[in-house]
Amino acid sequence: MSIAMRFEDYSWRYSRTSEPALKNVNLEIAAGAVVGIIGPNGSGKTSLAYSMNGLIPNQYNGIRTGAVYVLGKEVTTIPQAQLCQQVGLVFSDPEAQFTAMTVEDEVIFGMENMGLTIAQIKQRLDWVVPLTEIEPLMDKPPYEVSGGQKQRVALASVLGMRPPIMVLDEPTSMLDPMGRQRVFEVLGKLKREYQSTIIVVEHSLENLVPLADLMILVYHGEVLLVAETEPFFEQLGYLMKHDVFPPGVLEFFYQLKVAGHYPAAWPLPQSVAAGAARLRALFEEKK
Repeated sequence: MSIAMRFEDYSWRYSRTSEPALKNVNLEIAAGAVVGIIGPNGSGKTSLAYSMNGLIPNQYNGIRTGAVYVLGKEVTTIPQAQLCQQVGLVFSDPEAQFTAMTVEDEVIFGMENMGLTIAQIKQRLDWVVPLTEIEPLMDKPPYEVSGGQKQRVALASVLGMRPPIMVLDEPTSMLDPMGRQRVFEVLGKLKREYQSTIIVVEHSLENLVPLADLMILVYHGEVLLVAETEPFFEQLGYLMKHDVFPPGVLEFFYQLKVAGHYPAAWPLPQSVAAGAARLRALFEEKK
């Protein structure tokens, strides 16, 4: 198993703050994994994401200890331009990454910086534009489209570069339920077809949980829990104690298990469809 990213005794404190944003983080992320990072607001999730592609410490002042390795190299030894091609970051505020006057120019900006030919850029546009459903927006200023459309444009601009690692900070916060589902369908396609390593900071867990291979709980700057998705959510009591509330289907079956109405040996279902199948199995057992 190759390692896409590794944190070793990593801590970060912003200038003018007395408390570290991240404390003694030790973490490994396997190449090709989909990873969910969750935790309450202000827990350090975004600082962790920014540490993955060099925004911290390159664009922020503070005190950094320990190390972060991307594809085997410590991030501070990798030129920022090269690092951005290896770790694509989608911001929670999409406007923060816009630089162009039209959506089309925004989407091709990163590809041009990579030195792709016109033919290569066209090929990637033909793939990423319909995938993110931004065809009607291509000639519009990116700052003037809706919030959800901005998030799709930001996603398209990073997808077009096809970085081996993608970090998405709240990528669906401005989307409706159908839009959220579509984003995670795209991420699933990237996982299956390109073996991309995908790291998602997300509060809305309904679509993340069925896709994720690994989950990480961040709380008050510390990584408290790292586990594969199924055993991670078996610890619902611990998660809720730390202000993380799982999708309704997981909580429903967890309460059934606590009450003795769901077999202890059965894993908790991670989607509504899986939950419906488990209920049918339970009813069959009762007959």
